[in-house]
Amino acid sequence: MMNLAGESQKHSQYPGRLVYCPKRMATTQSNVHVPHPAPEAEEIYRRWLRFLDEEFLRHRSPERRAEVVRDQLYQLYLGRPFEGKRSMALSSELPGTVLSTSLDPENVTLEAEHYPDVDRDLYAVRKPLLWFWQMFDRSPIGLNMWLGIRFRCMLGRHIFQHMGTGVKIYHGVDLTYGYNLSIEDGASIRQGALLNDRGGITIGKGAVVGSFARVYSVSHAPDNFEHVTRQPTTIGAGARIGSHAIVLAGQHVAPGAMVGSFPADRP
Repeated sequence: MMNLAGESQKHSQYPGRLVYCPKRMATTQSNVHVPHPAPEAEEIYRRWLRFLDEEFLRHRSPERRAEVVRDQLYQLYLGRPFEGKRSMALSSELPGTVLSTSLDPENVTLEAEHYPDVDRDLYAVRKPLLWFWQMFDRSPIGLNMWLGIRFRCMLGRHIFQHMGTGVKIYHGVDLTYGYNLSIEDGASIRQGALLNDRGGITIGKGAVVGSFARVYSVSHAPDNFEHVTRQPTTIGAGARIGSHAIVLAGQHVAPGAMVGSFPADRP
């Protein structure tokens, strides 16, 4: 078994208490409007994020993290605290039992668990958080943009190899392992993008990955789809990956470069 303390020291970039604080971006316009929730709601959201951040810092065992995620998803989806296992005696209650059971990360399997190259120890401590990531986005509050960006950044600090400041990750972004992903300061990952980090992905400072873009770090043999080659992929600082563009494994997108098509600026 892996020494979790050793793994934490190796991968954590944040030895102290983690509280997500949005980076205030400088602007030359004094009248720029930045949408915010009502002050009372913002305080509630920040309290929730601080609570989760502290829980995931305190607990690194997969079992305890799964319990935290289960308890949170129960309230997000069912509107009530977890009260223990439900009775499976009545067939009429089976759909509800399937739902409530599946809110516990220990009762679900994810595609990445089936890949032969997965580091099972590194993945085990992140799986509950990856499930939380997916289920938050599919919950009724997943489209709350202000909360969602901060929620994903908070989780990303516990999932990714490295997570910079001022990062924006939008709704529906799909991850594979998470532990092979490094995102630098000010990067933006738009809605529905796929980051397949099996072989390692680095996204540079201020880079933008457009909506529904696909970034890969493995390639498949043409005659055997199960045979893959891991090839680290790098997106340079300030690079732009257009919407629906594909970055294949092993590519090194130069700083400031553009991949995909972009509409010409109109006067």
